[in-house]
Amino acid sequence: MPKVAITDYSFANLDVETSVLAPQGVEVVSFKDKRAPAEIAGLVRDADAVITQFATINAEVIAAMERAKVIVRYGVGVDNVDLAAARERGIPVLNIPDYCVNEVADHALALILATTRQVVPNALHLRDGQWGMATPIALVHSLASLTVGVVGFGRIGREVVRRLLAFRARVLVFDPVVAAADITASGAQVASLDELLMQSDIVTPHCPSLPQTKQMFNAAAFAKMKAGAVFINVTRGDLADSADLLAALESGHLGSAALDVFDPEPIPAEHPIRKLPNVILAAHIAWASPAAVTQLRTTAAQLALKALRGEPLPNIVNDVTAPR
Repeated sequence: MPKVAITDYSFANLDVETSVLAPQGVEVVSFKDKRAPAEIAGLVRDADAVITQFATINAEVIAAMERAKVIVRYGVGVDNVDLAAARERGIPVLNIPDYCVNEVADHALALILATTRQVVPNALHLRDGQWGMATPIALVHSLASLTVGVVGFGRIGREVVRRLLAFRARVLVFDPVVAAADITASGAQVASLDELLMQSDIVTPHCPSLPQTKQMFNAAAFAKMKAGAVFINVTRGDLADSADLLAALESGHLGSAALDVFDPEPIPAEHPIRKLPNVILAAHIAWASPAAVTQLRTTAAQLALKALRGEPLPNIVNDVTAPR
């Protein structure tokens, strides 16, 4: 009987995955919580496919895989998987890049509106028994009066642009791998990264975590942004240098930030960013909705099944063209 090993999961159970795999005669074995690599190595040793969420799939774990035809990551990012080690073993690594596009785009817009309309300070002000505006009126804006810079014009970036244009914002886009005509056709304006940083009232990145994008929002980048500008991040925490972001907020150069992601996660309980009044924080929840979770889990199981059947695989992120 073929076997799929699921290294860890945050769901209540694996009923969705089992409903896809069990009728095809596939056994599912799993851990619930994230385990040490040595334990994971034992789980995956005789698995024909591996599905992982947050567990560390390092070279030790991959070396233990005697039969695996694929590693599937629940989600878009694959930071927890050693792609090079999997490539050396001829094991394709797949992600699921399109399961929460609308959810993340909605969340980005929600945080943008929360900052421009000062939603959180006013809600807390009223809860404390006060009345009237909680912040100076100079901090309250209409999106139609603002320029928003979107860094990255992939699936989610495009949806964020579509939503911003519906609110009549001026939208600048920087993406060096997308044709300028595709950006202008959306109604946005093409900009260099420096132009975007200097002209935007709000900056929101929507690009993957890669060597060339990690900590691209650092002290130098924040210094180029307008005084009082807003930084939004619902994508990857390591796109921003956390210490530099904190310094820019504490100095007042950045007016505020709204962050669904951070580096590190979870944010340490004593981290000073948790206490800044000009920061909105969430615990990496932009992806969430019942429909998105069901799509994520169903797709992960279906991808594992494709590999077991020797079918062509989509979304390979480590340049392995076929299962071994």
